[in-house]
This record gives sequence, C-alpha cells and structure tokens, in this order.
Amino acid sequence: MPNFSEISDGLNMPLVDAMQTQRAIRRLLPDPVDDETLLRCLELATKAPSGSDLQAFEFVVVRDPDVKHQLARLNRQAWSVYRRLAKFDKRGRTESAARIMDAVQWQADHFEEVPVVVVACARGLGVPFVPVWNSTLYGSVYPAIQNLLLSARSMGLGATLTTLPLWSSWLARRTLGLPIGVTPVAVIPLGWPRGHYGPTTRRPVEESIHLDRYGNRAFLKPEGS
Repeated sequence: MPNFSEISDGLNMPLVDAMQTQRAIRRLLPDPVDDETLLRCLELATKAPSGSDLQAFEFVVVRDPDVKHQLARLNRQAWSVYRRLAKFDKRGRTESAARIMDAVQWQADHFEEVPVVVVACARGLGVPFVPVWNSTLYGSVYPAIQNLLLSARSMGLGATLTTLPLWSSWLARRTLGLPIGVTPVAVIPLGWPRGHYGPTTRRPVEESIHLDRYGNRAFLKPEGS
C-alpha cells in the first residue's frame, strides 16, 4: 500500500473538492496505514478550533488486535439493537438506506480487520441533565474529527465516524484504559477503501434552511417556479 511520500500531494486537494466528495467509507482493506500518514492526519486534526483554545482533545490510536476485538464486540452489541429498531423507521425503507445498512453490517462483521481505529476523546466529564455542558465538551472535539476526516479524504484514505462502540462509556473506558477525566466521543475506523470516493447526493440545501424560526423556508422556491 502507498506510504506518506506517495500520497502527501493529496493534501493539496482544493477544500471544496474534499468536502463535495467526502463520504462515510465503511468497507476498508486490512492493509496497514503507515505511521507518517496517520500522524499527519492527526496533526491536522489538532489544528481545529476548540473551546477557549483548551485543545481538550485526546486521540487513542488502536492497532492492538485484542483492543480492536473488544471495541468490535461493543460495536456489534449496539448494532444488533439499532438494526432491529431501524426496521420500524419508515425512513430506513429506501434503497439508499438499505445500502447504508449493508455497509454498517459489513463494518460490524469486519471491524477487527480495520488496520487502525482512532478513538477521539475529550478531557472532561459529561454532566447528566446539563445539556449545555455536554454540548461544550463534545463541541470542542468534533471540529478536530472533521479535520481528521477531510485530511484522510484528501490522501485517499477511507474513514467514517461512528459512536456505536461507545454505547457504554464505562466499558469503552475500561477497554482503552481511559482515566475518569477523559470521555470517549467518537470512533473513527481508518484504512484504505475497498470502494471509491465520488460526488455525494444530498437534498437541496434550501430544504434544510429555516429563516429566523423553524418552518419558515424562505429560500425554498415554490413548486413550478
């Protein structure tokens, strides 16, 4: 597989191209990802803004088969429940949703084969029933995760964000040896894709925009216009 010197030019990809072709890549090859490539992705992740510039993010890089196996077990436990619940969701009955479900199932079946799993964490503890605190805690990490995903995309790596292995924060902490003051936020399996990137399909942006109050779709053109 390519090393960093062979793919580093990908970091010159125009940002808009990376954004428009970024997608969740769940089917990954077992081939290794070299340390230099991984470290560059994580270095770019740390360039993201964070609350009060505390840089309260930590990354646990998992290569050990035993640790991956434990994360895979947690992932499959959560997925087994989510998969059953999804059958009752009408939104999950489209062809697109079926393809996503198949990909998530594939990832669950092959989780241990992923060459590297990055667990993004926040320094701090969530506080039950205090949404603003938890939003601040997680919000200081997610920009770094997006930077990680975009840098991976630019160099041709496949990646996706999942929280299924974190359904039990306590079990995830025990698996990763996290101290009580560090909270796991997201899991990013990372590797060389079996498929390929390409333009994504999204509903028109006007359908997602509300002006001043929810429901006021001021930018949505009337039908037939």
